[in-house]
Amino acid sequence: MAEIIQRDGTWVFDGDALRLTPGRDRNVGLLRRELGELAEPLGALAGVSLEQGKKAGRLRLRLRDGADPLLQATGGKLGDPNDPYQLTVEADRFGVAEYFVDEVRNALLLDEVPAGPVDGYLLPGPAVPLAASAGDGTATFDGESVRLEWNWKTEEAKSAGGARTLALGEITAVEWHPAVGLENGCLRFTVRGAETKAPPKYDPNSVELWGFKKDPLMALVAAAVQARLPHPAASVPEGAAVPGAEAGRAAIPAPASEADHDALLRRLRELGELRREGVLTEEEFALAKQAVLKRL
Repeated sequence: MAEIIQRDGTWVFDGDALRLTPGRDRNVGLLRRELGELAEPLGALAGVSLEQGKKAGRLRLRLRDGADPLLQATGGKLGDPNDPYQLTVEADRFGVAEYFVDEVRNALLLDEVPAGPVDGYLLPGPAVPLAASAGDGTATFDGESVRLEWNWKTEEAKSAGGARTLALGEITAVEWHPAVGLENGCLRFTVRGAETKAPPKYDPNSVELWGFKKDPLMALVAAAVQARLPHPAASVPEGAAVPGAEAGRAAIPAPASEADHDALLRRLRELGELRREGVLTEEEFALAKQAVLKRL
């Protein structure tokens, strides 16, 4: 058995499964806390690596493409505080982390676990019922249907139709995108016969997200729904590309160009005004500001 305990969390590998338990450090994101302990079967793992830095490093777990509905629904776009598949490691524990990596790699080799994609989920997804509120609405999923309810910040064009109830059988796809820079994020459901390219703020089957602290909780709803939809690779012919095959790889936002540099600065000023007016808390302001600065 291999074990590493850090403020960021604890990883334990017993040869058959890897257990990931989030720590109580303030840098642990809401999504990781809500997920709690995760048990990853050996057959779902593609590998693990240690990235060393001067003061700290990072253990990063890779899953086989298509194994996890959370990664499928989020496209690998979860930020560092909320990514359950990485662990911050203090420099004086690098030796333990290297031993941990070797143990997992050896087990994968001995069991001859293939690194390729799978055509069925190997992880169950979040338990239901569950609900999350962020952006311009609340999403609730009970395992059979999704209910979307709006708040006072919702565009009238979307809220005029009232709350929405989407039966699981009507949903053909679900996706979660974080807010990045000036671009808002969303939790979007594609409904059979009602496909649309409308922006999330006007789409009655989407919740628009603005980059605040609770946005990642919407990813839990997306993952729970994704786990109950047909697997994207189930009907893909042999040799064809697997939809979402890049889901387990982190997405890196492109840097801002000179053209939108001024717009990002305006966005920072707007965020400052929202904080002064009391619309944003200090924590929400800090998170939104950090997202804009990454674009700069």
